[in-house]
Amino acid sequence: MITPRTSRTEILAKLQAKVDANIPLLISSAGSGLVAKLLEQEGADCVNTFSGARLRSNGMGTMSMMWPILDSNDQVMRYTREDIMPAIKGDAFICACLNANDPLRDMRMVLEDCKRMGVESVSNISPSISYVDKDSEIRRVLESAGINLQNEIDMLRLAQEMDMVSIGLAFDLEDSLRIVEEAKPDIFCFHAGTTKGGQTGYDSGETIEQTAARTEHAYGEIRKVHPDVLLIAHGAAFETPTDGQYILDHTSTHGLWTGSSTERLPIERAVSAAASEFRALRFSKKP
Repeated sequence: MITPRTSRTEILAKLQAKVDANIPLLISSAGSGLVAKLLEQEGADCVNTFSGARLRSNGMGTMSMMWPILDSNDQVMRYTREDIMPAIKGDAFICACLNANDPLRDMRMVLEDCKRMGVESVSNISPSISYVDKDSEIRRVLESAGINLQNEIDMLRLAQEMDMVSIGLAFDLEDSLRIVEEAKPDIFCFHAGTTKGGQTGYDSGETIEQTAARTEHAYGEIRKVHPDVLLIAHGAAFETPTDGQYILDHTSTHGLWTGSSTERLPIERAVSAAASEFRALRFSKKP
């Protein structure tokens, strides 16, 4: 098996060509090789790997990654290398979502490992400190321990210095503006919140109209400090293709980031339906 290789220049050129042609970009998460293969076959531009996606594929909620039950970077690097890279043909590029606050690793070495395996893009979500509310005690405790957004910004800047595509992500406007101003990522995703729906989703009660409005407000502010960044929408009430169309029609996004929407939710529905049909089968003839 020889996994395909690409480059920052090639990736950005392909993305810009789609933007120029007014075709939405699609970034999608994969927790397994099969999902990655199917996403690439259906035209995803980027398949991202992160510990939350792997946990989802094992039936847990994405936010399980916030609890110290695994070495996030080890999980990402291992399953990206063993499960994802062998499954793709190279039409989609791989983005490894990393924990830049890992106290046991030099992130330069982690990025070098990514490039060696053929991964030319990284993001700061696996997890990000931006998941944690600023007015919470846990956020204050984490930051006092040196777990902060600055480490994520530094990693994104280093990725660009190493000729990798950087994808920034944050959950609120303040963190978003810091990332786009200080790291100048190639792509930025305003994460509107955990995706609702299915067995492990979280429904905050927000409508798709509200999600779109919050996203567009963030975009307006982000463009003031980084007008050239490619903007991607994700999360909260954005659950279905219909929701995605609403986002495309009511924001100035360049594309969509799907996680549960093209992974956990379709798997839940398809496997449940198939298992139910098989379980309903009965012998045609009695003994």
